Amino acid sequence: MDLSPFYRWETPLPDRPGAMLRSEAMPDQPEITAAAEGLRILHTSTDVRWRSGQVPVSGVLYLPKGRAPAGGWPLFAWAHGTLGIADVCAPSWTGLRARDATYLNRWLEAGFAVVATDYQGLGGPGPHPYLYWPAEGRSVLDSVRAALAEKPGLIANRVVIAGQSQGSGAALGAAKLAAEYAPELNISGVIATGVNVTFPDGPVSLPERNSANLFLSLASGGLRDDGPRIEDIVSPKGEQLLARAREACTKEIGLLARELKAGSLADALSISLDELAAVRIPVTQMDMEPIDAPVMVGTGLSDATTTPMLQYAAVSAMCVSGGTVGWRRYPGLGHDGAMHGSLDDSIAFARRALAGEAISSDCSALSPPGPPGALNPQAPFNED
Repeated sequence: MDLSPFYRWETPLPDRPGAMLRSEAMPDQPEITAAAEGLRILHTSTDVRWRSGQVPVSGVLYLPKGRAPAGGWPLFAWAHGTLGIADVCAPSWTGLRARDATYLNRWLEAGFAVVATDYQGLGGPGPHPYLYWPAEGRSVLDSVRAALAEKPGLIANRVVIAGQSQGSGAALGAAKLAAEYAPELNISGVIATGVNVTFPDGPVSLPERNSANLFLSLASGGLRDDGPRIEDIVSPKGEQLLARAREACTKEIGLLARELKAGSLADALSISLDELAAVRIPVTQMDMEPIDAPVMVGTGLSDATTTPMLQYAAVSAMCVSGGTVGWRRYPGLGHDGAMHGSLDDSIAFARRALAGEAISSDCSALSPPGPPGALNPQAPFNED
C-alpha cells in the first residue's frame, strides 16, 4: 500500500545497513512537547527473512529541547508494540499512539534523543515480518546507525534500547545481535515490558502460546517458505480477517473479529493448531545465548495478554543464560499499563547503565508469580 513518495526509494540502495536515505519534518503531535526537532527518517536495513539484501525502513527521530551535553545526547531506541501489518499502521505515517507518544516524551524530558523504528515492511516496501525478531532487531540497530549518521555530534554513541510487547522481542533481539551485526554501537542497557519472547530450552516449560495475534504473523512471513500460503489455510472468517489485516490496523481487525465471533487463532484457520505447528516459523523463540548488556524487565502483574508466568519463564531463561537481569513487577498493571508504570524505574536503570554503574540482578531471587490480578483503573493507559 503506497503512503507517500517518501517511503519509496527508486534508485539503487547503498550496500550497507543503517545508511540514512532521507529525512523530512515529522508532523507535530500533541503529546510530544519536549522535542526541539522531529524527523521522519528512511534508512537501509538487512532483510534477513527473505534475504533480498538491503531494504528501506522508516521511522522517527526526535531531539530534546535544550543544549546537547558534551559528546551529544544519549540515544533511546524504541521498539513499538503490535499495531498491524499494513503500511498505514506505520507510526511514522499515522503518528504515534497516545500511549507511546506520552512515554517517549518522558524520555525526551529526561535528556535522551529518541529514535523509533517502524520495522521492516511497515511503511517501507515489502511485507512486515511481524514478531520475527531477527528482522525487527536489525531494524532497531539500523535505526540507531541512521540516527547517529543524521545528527553527528548531537547524538552520542551511548544507546539504551527498549521495547513493549512485540517490541520486547525486537529490543532483546537487537541486544543479542549487536555484537555480530553492529559491533560499533555502544549498547549500554535493554528494557523490555510486556515480554513476548519464548525460550524453548529454558528452565520453565510452558504450553505453546497460540494467541490470536499470531494470525498477523502467519499473514506476513510466519509460515515456512516450503509450506502453504496463508490463503490456503484460512477459514471463511479468516479470509475476511486477512483482507482486513492487509489494509487496516489492530483496532479495525479487532472490531471485525468481534463481529465475526472469531476470538481465537483456531477460529481463523481451516487446519488444526497441530497441523499449523508443522508449517509455521517459531517467530518468538530465542536461544539461550546470553545478552551482553544488562536487562530490565517490567511486568504488570495484571497482564492477561503476556501473563506474568510467561514473562517469568523468559526472565528465568535469560538468568540461566548468564545475563544480568532485573525483574520489576507492578501490581495492578496490565499489558499496556506496565509501560508507564515502569517508567521511573526504567529511566533510573538507563542512567545507571550509561554511567557504567553496577546493575543489580534479581536472578537469585526469582519466584513464580500467580495468575493475573485485577487491573487498577486509576493507572494511566492501563488496558490489557
